[in-house]
Amino acid sequence: MSSKFRQEHTVGSFLWKFFAYLIMIVFALLAIFPLIWLAINSFKTTVEFQANMIGLPKKFYTQNYSGAWRIGNFGVLFGNSVLYTLVSVSVAAFLSLLTGFGFAKLQQKSTKPIYSIFILGILLTTQTLMVPIFLQISQLDNLLGNFFEALGLCNAKNFHLFYNTKFGVILVYVGSLLPIGVYLCTEYVKSVPTSLVEAALIDGAGYFQIFISIIVPMCIPIIITLGLLNIPTIWNEFALINIMVSQLKLQSLPLGIYKFSGTLASDYGKEFAALVIGLLPMLTFYLIFRKQITMSVGNGAIKG
Repeated sequence: MSSKFRQEHTVGSFLWKFFAYLIMIVFALLAIFPLIWLAINSFKTTVEFQANMIGLPKKFYTQNYSGAWRIGNFGVLFGNSVLYTLVSVSVAAFLSLLTGFGFAKLQQKSTKPIYSIFILGILLTTQTLMVPIFLQISQLDNLLGNFFEALGLCNAKNFHLFYNTKFGVILVYVGSLLPIGVYLCTEYVKSVPTSLVEAALIDGAGYFQIFISIIVPMCIPIIITLGLLNIPTIWNEFALINIMVSQLKLQSLPLGIYKFSGTLASDYGKEFAALVIGLLPMLTFYLIFRKQITMSVGNGAIKG
């Protein structure tokens, strides 16, 4: 009886693993096949793609990539995307950790209301922020422009500090990353022993010195977590920068790719090549840091 039970248990376990792996394989193919299809068709001419949408190209037409890079002005836009991503993610991580330190270890009467405002920001979507942000940056530019014009320093119509500037884009990006960053950092800093902070205060250390020498080294995991989560977010961001800039030299890679959905939509080869160019950096980023992403999200984000 015991032998029969073990045999049935073994068969049941095998079937369960078989169907589990079968489902995972199906989902993996559903995710991978569009990428392979996109890469294959990026080497076809428009005529060949329309004649054969599934098979391999008869000849790999590499001119699609050089044409897409030139038409989309990706040399400039790629550099802008790198700048926006690195600066925004770095500044947001620093400010999030600094704010989290204040909320977790330097609590005052106003701490909870202010913290609640940050948490409320997590619920706001990009679509709900687009119009208010555009109106605010326009009004601030007009206000400052009129002020400096009254001082004889510039022409108000030509003054732009927030709209059509890299500073304005980075400022908005940092603000969009702060709610979730402050939440994660606050919860993580709570796990740092308060006795360490108190001992440092007794030794005469200032709060900023405590932050740099104690909090930052002990919070490296959450800093890495924020970086791994926020880099793809800013790199692929489209809606906010679309309303923040109109000049080509200030745009990012997603806006350059968007050009191929307009008058160039019929040139499928270059359109697919542009999509691959935009996809490769994040695909490479994921392949390199896939283990760190899983570990950081699973450990760093929930600690405390």
